[in-house]
Amino acid sequence: MIYPFYNKNKKIHVEIFGEESSPAVLFLHGGPGESCYDFVYHQAKRLSKEMRIIAVDQRGVLRSEKIAEDEPFVLQDLIDDCEELRFQLRIKEWNVIGHSFGGYLALLYAAAYPKAISKIIFECPTFHFEWTSRNLLKRTALLFYEKGDYERAQECKALSVGSHCSEELFDHYIRLSELLGDERDKIYSPNPVITDDSLYTEMEWEQLWEGTEYHLEKLREEGRMFKPLIPQLANLTHPSLLIVGEFDPVTCERHIQEYDKVPSRKKIVFKETGHTPHMEVPEKYGEVVAKFIKYGVI
Repeated sequence: MIYPFYNKNKKIHVEIFGEESSPAVLFLHGGPGESCYDFVYHQAKRLSKEMRIIAVDQRGVLRSEKIAEDEPFVLQDLIDDCEELRFQLRIKEWNVIGHSFGGYLALLYAAAYPKAISKIIFECPTFHFEWTSRNLLKRTALLFYEKGDYERAQECKALSVGSHCSEELFDHYIRLSELLGDERDKIYSPNPVITDDSLYTEMEWEQLWEGTEYHLEKLREEGRMFKPLIPQLANLTHPSLLIVGEFDPVTCERHIQEYDKVPSRKKIVFKETGHTPHMEVPEKYGEVVAKFIKYGVI
């Protein structure tokens, strides 16, 4: 069902699946600015057999009300939206799945509202945009080499080991990766999964994505998303699970090393997958998530 959720005078797209009596799970998508569409398509029906799944298009993203060009919007708004949604749904505490940038949000949410959360699943997260951007540039370099574009490959490689700050690395990565065109998805997964998008027409999709750019642009301008969350990760006390794809470039080895210091942690690596295990190995992913949420094991 579509839940009519408003916060701070903005309509935010929320989908709910499963029984109200089941363990509640909030899904936070990545990006910034992606959407919960793929997760819902591949996981909502499966997971809702045992859990109550609450999936959100974050403020300003896709089916949520657009952010105006002159409208204030900061990272804290996304955290506050989560907590207001929990309050409106009268959920005492819920579990959170954060994918990619959603993992960054989940960690911020847990730090701000620790009593709101029972367990956390980090799926291919970033906690440090500089580390992630450097690793993404390395992967982008490999794809340019494969295309025979050695000049851009060398530029990516030089940036990945240079002295640029997190914001600069992020901007360079966006610029260079977009030059790969249709092959850009290969940065994230060796065998990208196609999701059926027939729910909307091509024109409708274009209209839905039209305003999403302001979501990313405003977060980029604020700059808070570039602040490393390694100290917050070290202080995490909630039971947590890290799900990583074997070939995922976002959660680099340095992320994993820091996560391994966290108490009450569990970790699983899905072989032959990239950045989106919830799409690439949906059945196995669903089994792991259900076991962890219900029993705390994997």
